[in-house]
Amino acid sequence: MPGVVIKRNTATETIESQGTTRHNYPMRALAGLLVFVAVAFGIYYFYLKKMPSTDQGTAPTQAISLTGVRGDLLQIAQAERGNIALNSKCATLDELISSGALTVSRRERDGYTYEVSCSGNDFQVIAQHPAAAPGSGIRYPKLTVDATMQVQEVQ
Repeated sequence: MPGVVIKRNTATETIESQGTTRHNYPMRALAGLLVFVAVAFGIYYFYLKKMPSTDQGTAPTQAISLTGVRGDLLQIAQAERGNIALNSKCATLDELISSGALTVSRRERDGYTYEVSCSGNDFQVIAQHPAAAPGSGIRYPKLTVDATMQVQEVQ
């Protein structure tokens, strides 16, 4: 047959093109990057969800302040316990500071004011914040500590 060319595959020829693997590499890299980002986001999200908070309904900066207030309360209560052991009587906050039993000279922290309430040899240290503006969504718990050295929130 003139004008017809017959092409036959021999053992050395292949029909499949070698260019397909070259096109798959960027897609594999993109898929790998997306999986990595999804796993990183999942770890980040669950890590932040499991972060301890000091009080329900408080902002992170407020939680830092509350931690400082709790530390101050414990320090004042420890000084009061020492004063009761030495003098057999409860002392006011001013007396603790002036006698040197309490090294903290401030009577407030971030709006919280401290007060020592005495009843014989029993005491209670109270930290309270003036009421927040209505509708602000910020909660300022009233905290107390006594001779048991347990900081508690009271209403």
